[in-house]
Amino acid sequence: MNILEKFNIETENEQLYEIAFTHASYATIHNLDYNYERLEFLGDSVLSLLVSEYLYKKYPDYEEGKLTKLRSNFVCQNALIYYSQKLGLNEYLKVAVEESNLTKNEVISITADLFESFLGAIFIDQGMDFAKQFVSDLVFKYIDQKRVFFEDYKSAMKEYGDANEIEIDYVIIREYGVPHNKTFIMACLVDGQQMGVGRGKNKKEAEQAAAKGAMRKLRLGRN
Repeated sequence: MNILEKFNIETENEQLYEIAFTHASYATIHNLDYNYERLEFLGDSVLSLLVSEYLYKKYPDYEEGKLTKLRSNFVCQNALIYYSQKLGLNEYLKVAVEESNLTKNEVISITADLFESFLGAIFIDQGMDFAKQFVSDLVFKYIDQKRVFFEDYKSAMKEYGDANEIEIDYVIIREYGVPHNKTFIMACLVDGQQMGVGRGKNKKEAEQAAAKGAMRKLRLGRN
């Protein structure tokens, strides 16, 4: 795989990296007994640990709550999509788009999964030191630059609702996936009317996406 040469990865287990780019829809269509979900689960934990350690050392005076909020900016879906596209990981994705009825937005979101699954594969195959250097080279510079990947759209919607005495609610439209890797589709309701719909790997992430959609529809000044 060219991606391995790109990152100077020498391996005797290239199949592991094939798995890292295989979406469940592709696996189903081609009768494969594997997909990237387990590696994604692992990579998520590795990324969270490494970013947490870096922030802990970089900001010795920050309390737990502030560190948690800061970390969320660099491990959120928008950040993962950016990392994945920056590395060109989406070029290696194996997904059965037509057969699985995935929307274009869902395919874009899957690129976020790829970064975590690829990192999970690196951790298993190359070890923690290599994984840490990989994350250091790609992610830590954005922490130093204070790059903003995450906007708190839900809080902004709450402020809008409070200021205008309008009720803001969030409801689950759909959830799917295995217990350790679920996807949630949430709707943002403004006085009972659906204004935005969002997708995420947890309810909070989906609510943020739904709030962002609602703000766009209401033209509240944020993208």
